[in-house]
Amino acid sequence: MTAIIFDTETSGTDPEEDQIIEAAWLELPDTPAEFHAVPNAKAFPHYHERFRPTIPIKFGAQATHHILCEDLVGCRDSREFKIPKSVTLLIGHKIDFDAEMAGAMKTPRICTLALSRFLFPDKDSHTQSAMLYLIGRRQGKESRIRDLLRGAHAALDDVRNCSILLRFLLIEAENKGYPVGTWDLVRALSDHARVPTVMGFSKHKGMAIRDVPSGWVRWYRSQDETDPYYIEAFKRAGF
Repeated sequence: MTAIIFDTETSGTDPEEDQIIEAAWLELPDTPAEFHAVPNAKAFPHYHERFRPTIPIKFGAQATHHILCEDLVGCRDSREFKIPKSVTLLIGHKIDFDAEMAGAMKTPRICTLALSRFLFPDKDSHTQSAMLYLIGRRQGKESRIRDLLRGAHAALDDVRNCSILLRFLLIEAENKGYPVGTWDLVRALSDHARVPTVMGFSKHKGMAIRDVPSGWVRWYRSQDETDPYYIEAFKRAGF
């Protein structure tokens, strides 16, 4: 198994029309134990490359990553990007978006956002930056985290920061009794964590899934586009 922590910066958020303009990954060891044995994220083999899109970069995306078209002159065409066939596991914060942008939705995934929400359901934010500040506060190193986050939304910085978060989440999961001795076990926990126990949207945001009015659940199920993990959550809650 080749597991990578993967991140992209893109021309926008629509996988149907937008393109990758920056991609990076860290190649991880075969097991979580070997991963823990390498404390410095810069020690992992890495890939980082920028690409030239064939469409304009949308302003909302540009406001996030601050990459300009002039930065991409001389770069390869974004349509040339491919994840190597040897990669069998993608890891990242909200990894489904990056996987979809890369055309790799069939590749197994571990989502550190889902794990963060599952292991720390009481926190007000579960963005990667917020979770890193949680780590910093616990360790008395918030200023160090601030320095790390100065490069947030640059793909290589983001995957290295994600490795710090992943290490923290694995320790937290193990302390809470969840088996995380192999990447397959971590993936199983991530899949379990994807099914929410608390509403994350709508007028019922913050409400326990079991307490959502049944009429609203019926309405949601009738919509053309629904989140399969919420559908599963409603099913588990007896709706």
